[in-house]
Amino acid sequence: FQIEYNFQDDECDNEKSVNAYNTLKDWGMQMLVGTTTSGCCIAVAAESANDNLFQLTPSGSSVDIISGNDNVFQVCFTDPNQGVGAAEYIGSNKVAETVAVIYDSSTTYSSGIREAFVKEAGNQGLEIVADEAFTADNATDFSVQLDKAKEAGAELVFLPLYYQEASVILKQASDRDFAPIFFGCDGMDGILTVKNFDTSLAEGLMLLTPFSTTEESSKAFTDAYVAAYGIEPNQFAADSYDAVYAIKAALEKSGVAADADYSAVCDAFKTAMTEISIDGLTGAGMTWNAAGEPDKAPKAVKIVNGVYEMQ
Repeated sequence: FQIEYNFQDDECDNEKSVNAYNTLKDWGMQMLVGTTTSGCCIAVAAESANDNLFQLTPSGSSVDIISGNDNVFQVCFTDPNQGVGAAEYIGSNKVAETVAVIYDSSTTYSSGIREAFVKEAGNQGLEIVADEAFTADNATDFSVQLDKAKEAGAELVFLPLYYQEASVILKQASDRDFAPIFFGCDGMDGILTVKNFDTSLAEGLMLLTPFSTTEESSKAFTDAYVAAYGIEPNQFAADSYDAVYAIKAALEKSGVAADADYSAVCDAFKTAMTEISIDGLTGAGMTWNAAGEPDKAPKAVKIVNGVYEMQ
């Protein structure tokens, strides 16, 4: 079958995301790959669940996206899994003992990862010496948060943030001669492409991510992406790529007719998604449970000499 695509930009706005969803539904959408961010995805999931329309989000990671919505599946790890995974990695690999957290309390992504990380930190022998929040309204000046982390003697600063805010934090930390280990999650992927950012400030940064361009299995995709767009792909691109191939596998497994209405497609996919396994860019042997969560192994990378290095 030939898939026909229609792209709508939600501008990371919940209301616009629902409007985009309705535009796509009026167009004749049978299934949805989206949305990109958790807040918008929660808003859209309420609509798609009511319509019984299949939704597969590449990078929406909040548990609230899939909670009670049997039509919604995720490609990326849930926020709790990322928080727990980060604490386990730091603890088991003895990366640091004293840790500060700087997070965005106004987003479900950041606050969800932070909550799980802090809860697991004690089990890993990590001491949280500073736990500092900010909101989207004041995401330009992190002097207070950084000063508290520095004064508390944090060896590592955990940043469950997207790369835009992280790039500002790294610059302001450097201005303060504060050089701990910085550790992020999948939203950090892309920091080396931030416009006007001095990438040397990211040297030594570590992050959990399901995708790295340095892996041999990613080479063909990376080369094609660079040829098409002029920049290297990040995990958001890789998650979306895997989402389309998961839909392909679910279509083949379910045998649903090409002209089936979206509700019939959704009913078929609820079962098919739990029966498929794909070798994607973000994980080999990737599977899904009935709750919509993916099962795949996390990977850790470190920025060394301006490139990601698998750990």
